Amino acid sequence: MALPPPAGTTSTPQGCRPLGRWCPNGLALLLLASPLGLGCSAAARLGGVPSAAPPLPAGFQVVFNHRVGPRYRSPVTGQWRSGDDLEAFLLDNVRQARRSILVAVQELSLPRLAEALVEQKRRGLRVQVVLENNYSSPWSEQHPADLEPHQRQRQAQLRALGWGDAVALLRDGGVPMLDDTADGSAGSGLMHHKFMVIDGQVVVTGSANFTASGIHGDAGAPQSRGNVNHLLRIASPELASLFTAEFRRLWGDGPGGAADSRFGIAKDSGGLQTVQVGGTGVSVLFAPHRRSDPRHGLQLLETLLLDTRQRADLALFVFSDQRLAAALGQLQARGVAIRVLADPGFATRSFSEVLDLLGVALPDHRCGIEANNAPLKQPLEGVGTPRLAAGDKMHHKVAVLDQRTVITGSFNWSPSAAHQNDETLLVIHSPLLARHFTDEVDRLWKGAELGITARLQRKRERQRLRCGSGLQRPPTPAHLRSDPTSHGADGLTIGRQG
Repeated sequence: MALPPPAGTTSTPQGCRPLGRWCPNGLALLLLASPLGLGCSAAARLGGVPSAAPPLPAGFQVVFNHRVGPRYRSPVTGQWRSGDDLEAFLLDNVRQARRSILVAVQELSLPRLAEALVEQKRRGLRVQVVLENNYSSPWSEQHPADLEPHQRQRQAQLRALGWGDAVALLRDGGVPMLDDTADGSAGSGLMHHKFMVIDGQVVVTGSANFTASGIHGDAGAPQSRGNVNHLLRIASPELASLFTAEFRRLWGDGPGGAADSRFGIAKDSGGLQTVQVGGTGVSVLFAPHRRSDPRHGLQLLETLLLDTRQRADLALFVFSDQRLAAALGQLQARGVAIRVLADPGFATRSFSEVLDLLGVALPDHRCGIEANNAPLKQPLEGVGTPRLAAGDKMHHKVAVLDQRTVITGSFNWSPSAAHQNDETLLVIHSPLLARHFTDEVDRLWKGAELGITARLQRKRERQRLRCGSGLQRPPTPAHLRSDPTSHGADGLTIGRQG
């Protein structure tokens, strides 16, 4: 007899038949042996009323950690909460592997995930891990006095969880690891990838780092739900081959060998590559590229935006490229419906293009205006910031164009992503998948603060009192401006990853 789900979970919708551990619609069935099991998710609708999740294209699964409908018990607070459990999603994919697991992620600090990788290594699978150099040393072995303030904050957050040190577990378990100093450099801009390749058959990727704060929330902050993130699982040997080739560029001959790893601008990232996944076109671009290379990610994004005819929905952690703001201005002039949601912490930074979309210029800490700044003369109306718990970030790097094309990956909409960092930019042509991401934008849009918010108005007034107009100072050169994706995790604090 089938067991009922624990109280607080969602039950399996009628017609959602088990396929292994996963529903055909791509969301986890309840794992009865684990309190972290997922029910087949209900998607958020505008207005927040859950209903049965729409179908997904063949070979795709998608999970959102702030989704309305499914519930799971948070390992941080022990309380039931809404959303898909991204950690359980990662664990299930790792445990299903039979031959190999390749991981390239900016930060991995989930001990249960580390233990699962170690167990697969013990079973004889090939397990290899690439990390960003800021996160490749065991945090438990670092003295706070030797750390920068943001690193001390991260260490304190991890210690407060009481979960153990994931990197130390990987090292002690014999899992080979390297970081972006393996090429003999001090590191790339950021090793910012967020992907796994399972058995050369499956790619798991998206916006989330493999951390508690990026998935569940922060210790000591029960209102936190983690950065707003998603993960995709795409079953495609052809796509997995492209990600494996990127991993091999990073890995070289592995730790302790020749300095033949390639990171950052020294890596030949190549151009846009396209495969078919069950009839769905999936294109992937790996970054970075030189500014003179026309294949770079910002050029691709501009082309995709300018091809939009009816509707553009954006949910972005970082938006700091002038040409993309100008492209949105052109779309508005053509009558395209536009919604832009940006992380509240980033939106009011002086180099944020969100300001340009609102027709606003804000002096920086040097009381200078960004070089080549060009606020729109006709501001966009559909620009805002979602309401989030204190400490949580809107961490997506997502656009949905004409309700049929999804842009996602690790790639923030910034020059650093295009020209410095190791990144993934995915373009997926699927109305079915687009509906899931549109539902996510709808959910974030509900209750969002639009236009010039009270927070922005207060900051404008403070800067006016401190700097005057800011126009009397020379423009701040690009190399002196802070870019949140060129240093530090999450670009804002090193404990909340980009």
